[in-house]
Amino acid sequence: MAHNSTPHFHNTGGVARIEIGAREFKCVGALPPYDHPHVFLDMGDENEIVCPYCSTHYVYNAELDSHAAKPAEAVFEPERA
Repeated sequence: MAHNSTPHFHNTGGVARIEIGAREFKCVGALPPYDHPHVFLDMGDENEIVCPYCSTHYVYNAELDSHAAKPAEAVFEPERA
């Protein structure tokens, strides 16, 4: 499946870390209406980043599709919200 938008992830479940297949993405915090500003994060050459709003720890996993996450429930699709 082709994706044309920036991947979005959330941590409504409050997990300690989320593995994602993208180094550039948006964190929304929790599912609406409890989300924070949808902030763009860029890991650059690093393999992890912490969201400055919600402190979610994101870890890059090259085995995942750019729009996939572990846990899978962390994927947010804004067009469906």
